[in-house]
Amino acid sequence: MRVLLTGAGGFVGQITAKALLDDPKVTELILTDIVEPPVPHDAKYRDRATVVKADLHDAANDLAAKKPDVVLLLHGIMSSGAEADFELGYRVNVDATRTLLFALARGRPGVRVIYASSIAVYGSPCPKRGLTEETPTTPESSYGCQKIICETYINDLTRRGKIDGLVLRFPGITVRPGKPAAAASSFMSGIIREPMDGKECVVPTTNRTWRMWVSSPGTLVKNILIATRLDTSSLARHRRVVLLPGFATTIDGMLDALAKVGGKDKLDLVKLEEDASLKPLFDSWPEEYDNSFGLALGFKQDDSFVTVVQEYVDGLKQTNGTAH
Repeated sequence: MRVLLTGAGGFVGQITAKALLDDPKVTELILTDIVEPPVPHDAKYRDRATVVKADLHDAANDLAAKKPDVVLLLHGIMSSGAEADFELGYRVNVDATRTLLFALARGRPGVRVIYASSIAVYGSPCPKRGLTEETPTTPESSYGCQKIICETYINDLTRRGKIDGLVLRFPGITVRPGKPAAAASSFMSGIIREPMDGKECVVPTTNRTWRMWVSSPGTLVKNILIATRLDTSSLARHRRVVLLPGFATTIDGMLDALAKVGGKDKLDLVKLEEDASLKPLFDSWPEEYDNSFGLALGFKQDDSFVTVVQEYVDGLKQTNGTAH
């Protein structure tokens, strides 16, 4: 199986690349990004990776000509970044995606295309709980609007038989290592990551019972790999959207997990400070989704936020030899 992965230099791109390069069924992995992406150093089959530094606007036809069997569209400007730079957000999140999709439709018809969408497509006045793939999308951010546009491209090209598309609406992904991302939800990782590194984290809300819908990086990657081999014959050709299973947690739930896994002393490093500019966005986010469709297709769900934090701490130990 030859796989093309865009946005390969990002966090999700790198952990997905590692999993693919550990899979003996992947004969070639083409990693592309605007900045040359690294090949994960600890991958089992690193020699099967091909790195392409490219702007998708210019390289779409060349990438399609490589005849991938599966394409993973993971590139993008994150939510806060897309809101701050309107034109860049549309250029990267919409225009580049459309350019590559159309090149694939011409040069590799029928290819499996997996698109990374987001629960950011939902907004008021949708219900707070029980949302499904059929719930009307009313995004309240440019990022969410850009995702809906590309979901429509995927559905239409699949309906026309040009690609075999699948849209995965990601939950909030936590815990992400490294520096905070340009996303309004970045504190969902910072609330664990920074204290575990001995640093202070400022959470932009004082609502300790506010519910967030999340998934761990490990479970996300498992679900992306499931999507590469999913039998789509039972899915409607004009509706290829799947809500990846997540679960609800609160600020209190996150802090409890931090104390349980990292120690109660870590709680002193978390400060809750209301950010009025973000409150309308946070208030627009639904609290709980219906996982039944995704679970029926075979996608996976985390057990609890404690297991999510434990996964992160175990990863720190493997990388650094210890966790603070």
